[in-house]
Amino acid sequence: MSNRQQRVFDLDKTKVEINSFRTEGGVAEHHVMIHVTDAKLSFTEQLTAVFQAYDAVLATHCSGAQSVFKRYYLSDAANQTNTLLGMNTEGCECAVSIVQQAPLNGTKIALWCYLIENVVGNMLGNDMYEVRRGNYRDLWSVGNLNKAANSEYQTRLLLSDYVVKLNEQGLKLADNCVRTWFFVHDIDHNYTGVVKARNEVFKTQNLTSQTHFIASTGIGGGNPQAESLVLMDAYAVEGLQPGQMKYLYARTHLNPTYEYGVSFERGTYVDYGDRRKVYISGTASINNKGEIMYEGDIRKQTARMLENVEMLLKEAECTYADVDQMTVYLRDPADYQVVKEIYEQRFPGTPKVLVNAFVCRPGWLIEMECMATKQAANQAYPRF
Repeated sequence: MSNRQQRVFDLDKTKVEINSFRTEGGVAEHHVMIHVTDAKLSFTEQLTAVFQAYDAVLATHCSGAQSVFKRYYLSDAANQTNTLLGMNTEGCECAVSIVQQAPLNGTKIALWCYLIENVVGNMLGNDMYEVRRGNYRDLWSVGNLNKAANSEYQTRLLLSDYVVKLNEQGLKLADNCVRTWFFVHDIDHNYTGVVKARNEVFKTQNLTSQTHFIASTGIGGGNPQAESLVLMDAYAVEGLQPGQMKYLYARTHLNPTYEYGVSFERGTYVDYGDRRKVYISGTASINNKGEIMYEGDIRKQTARMLENVEMLLKEAECTYADVDQMTVYLRDPADYQVVKEIYEQRFPGTPKVLVNAFVCRPGWLIEMECMATKQAANQAYPRF
């Protein structure tokens, strides 16, 4: 039997949300969101509160687990990143992603952590973080950026370098990469270059409308280096067998992305011997013709977006009860209270963070992504 436990509680100056999942005889996975509750504190004080909450969670609620991935959401990356890195006592003990997407509760920092029991992590020489678990090896590649001339060249270089890194590990982009994130400065102007470069690089890697793409989020976001217009994070798995990774479409509600010129999967799931892992890409209020639904209406856009995600989860034989964590992106901070109430009423125990980020089409007011896990019995594949 599987066991899922959700906990929400307050610690000193923070609110903590934890979602834990394990199968009988299997390892536990934990998703933790830490929010600062006192917006008047300085960044150093808020960061200290987050670190202290994380240490308390690790000691009392996730004992025996190790962080394999963290993402810090900052309000001002240029002025805050060095302080964060200087105070990070874990050093390179996990993959650390840092993105400028201000938490919408008015604070300067929020933290999402992904922890797993009984794993061995190691930083490789090519700046990829390796996690060994049973028959599988996870490779996290975070914080990738460069200073090429524009967003198209930057994205082309990012993806080409990532392909080389994977090849050095005996892996392929098409076979092993499960999930990517592209955080784009001034996305209204720079997303076209990202799309063009991704489409062209993917063709060289046998990623086409006739094969498959990769689950992804392309969203507005900043980083500490002003010349870098695109920041890329990626997640790959070694040890997957043919057919172990599948793709989600929800064609009653969504259309294939290539129909409007972009190349990513709406969602991906990976079957393991004891669980199914689902990765839902950034999803907005869109119909199955690729049209924006309910322009200008945040309530109706939120409802349609949640319905779209629900249909993707359903295709993976999951529901919102199986969701591990959510990241919600709002274009206009003035919509925060409305969306916050919707999420708190519908998903009170699910770890979630709401941040300020422009979506890739100006008409979209909101986008969300999520991960989910469900017990499964897939005898053809090794356990997670």
